[in-house]
Amino acid sequence: MLPHTDIIRTGWVARLPAAWVPYVHLARIDRPIGGWLLFLPGLWSITLAAPDAAAGMRLIALFLAGAFVMRGAGCVVNDMWDRDMDRKVTRTAGRPLASGALRMRHAATFLAVLLAVGLAILLQLGPLAQALGVASLLLVVTYPLAKRVTWWPQLMLGFTFGWGAPMGYAAAAGRLDAATATLYAAAILWILGYDTIYAHQDREDDALVGVRSTARLFATQTKPFLAACYLGTLALLVATGWLAGLSAWFNLALLLPAGLLARQIARIDVNDPALCLALFHANREAGFAIGLAILLGRL
Repeated sequence: MLPHTDIIRTGWVARLPAAWVPYVHLARIDRPIGGWLLFLPGLWSITLAAPDAAAGMRLIALFLAGAFVMRGAGCVVNDMWDRDMDRKVTRTAGRPLASGALRMRHAATFLAVLLAVGLAILLQLGPLAQALGVASLLLVVTYPLAKRVTWWPQLMLGFTFGWGAPMGYAAAAGRLDAATATLYAAAILWILGYDTIYAHQDREDDALVGVRSTARLFATQTKPFLAACYLGTLALLVATGWLAGLSAWFNLALLLPAGLLARQIARIDVNDPALCLALFHANREAGFAIGLAILLGRL
């Protein structure tokens, strides 16, 4: 059996010029799920707070582009921090910096390009959103260190990937309020849950190299922990709808993402890395279902 890895080397990636492929892998362009998951909390908040459809669509386009660019930048930073550790983990040993396909100077140059593009997108937003965007860089840079000092790096990822919720709200409404706080908290718990699922792919290797995670912390008790995360997410979304004055259609439409999240809890097998990866990917559909519920709640 081949070692488990989520790196994509076939299909369209295999048809690229050979010199491009390590950069595609470094920024995880071959695995766009991270970009979608980073984008979704911003989609929720823009849908919740946009003054009209035209403004909302403009912001959604900017946040979609920004999410994929900054997700790539975050992956570069992560791999720069973790290159020595990645060599010791089966799933990550083939990453460009860990394998030697790229050197640190290549990664630093590529990171500068990505950050420049991200800055160009950020400058299209209002002052409050710009300030929040700059503040997010602290989370992007420090997140990779969390696994070295705490059992809760997945919570740190929640703060980082969920940052689109307050940032999108600020971009759409020009302010922050109580609904922003509950929406951000809902995003954090959702991310804590799905990234715990993701971390089970590396649980055994992480134990060998001393990396901490909620997957290792909860191990066979992951299912009740996941249920608590997702129930908390839904409760906070209901609170957000109440604070924002959404219609009853919002709560009714939340039954769809609730069912999708419950399916993950029912199916998870922490000893099946391929299944954990598939369930992690399923959160894109769950996240879009939450966005749809917010949209229906504004009708």
